[in-house]
Amino acid sequence: MLPAAEAPAAEALALRLARAGHGMVQVLGPLDLRLAAGETVAICGPSGVGKTTLLRILAGLHRDWQGRLTLPGRLAMVFQEPVLLPWRNAQDNLTLATGCDVGVARAALVRVGLADKARALPGALSLGQQRRLALARAFAAQPDVLLMDEPFVSLDPALTDEMMALLEAERARRPMATILVTHAPAEAARLADRLLRLEGSPARLV
Repeated sequence: MLPAAEAPAAEALALRLARAGHGMVQVLGPLDLRLAAGETVAICGPSGVGKTTLLRILAGLHRDWQGRLTLPGRLAMVFQEPVLLPWRNAQDNLTLATGCDVGVARAALVRVGLADKARALPGALSLGQQRRLALARAFAAQPDVLLMDEPFVSLDPALTDEMMALLEAERARRPMATILVTHAPAEAARLADRLLRLEGSPARLV
């Protein structure tokens, strides 16, 4: 008897882009981006080429574009900076941003090693702790698609390794499609199943 053929992985994200820009300036040209459920894709390219614009299109934060986006399920994004609510404690940063209940928020804080910081304001946390809190917020959203815009930038090697380990543990616990924008080849090699590069003006994926 022949073995049953494996079913293709469900598609978690599909973007067919015609163009994207900022006013009169066209930043991105035609491109086709697709991710399977549970897949991680790293996107590299020179500064200013449009990597962040691409992520913001996927997140619904950039309006000046034409094309078609299919994004079933829940989405979370980790920005270059932690982007936390400074007047709310760590736990509230999770519950207010994601709508999760306190139990989910506390579990996410435990997974990133911030269980004892639930009542701390972001200003009382180190940069590394703020980065971990931003990761916890993304985890608490229980996303099907996770967007990460250079989340380890400006961190020392030990802290970068710690953050990547947290991401790997979360993906093992709950598979999600992930797009990682990075300038670091080592990050892409460790975390990604595929590497894509944005090049040109307007930029396209190669």
